[in-house]
Amino acid sequence: MQVHKIFAPMLLLLLADCALAAVKTPAGVETRKSDAGVTVFADAKGMTLYTFDKDTTGKSVCNGNCAKNWPPLSAAAGSTPTGDWTVVTRDDGSLQWAYKGKPLYTWIKDSKPGETTGDGVGAVWHNAVP
Repeated sequence: MQVHKIFAPMLLLLLADCALAAVKTPAGVETRKSDAGVTVFADAKGMTLYTFDKDTTGKSVCNGNCAKNWPPLSAAAGSTPTGDWTVVTRDDGSLQWAYKGKPLYTWIKDSKPGETTGDGVGAVWHNAVP
């Protein structure tokens, strides 16, 4: 009986890790642990991805100077939406990946993979999480 009490929590953790690994992401997007230990989405360089509360489902409102500070996660022409991942067309005609309808961005002040310094900026930017 004691063996079950020890292994049951370990099995649950293993299953949770497998579920995260099973999250289907577009090419160049991965899940990873941030420096704070939170599982987040990251781009191909390992930089944390963020969502913006002012965006509406399927529409980015972060343009101009906003997009200079918060570069959109570009989607290549012909990118195929899959599961919770969609492609939105930005005001300039470029394509951007969105997760569950929320366009995704990096933050220019994150200087290394795993940083999450953009989380909470202006109370409207948040880590993109699975």
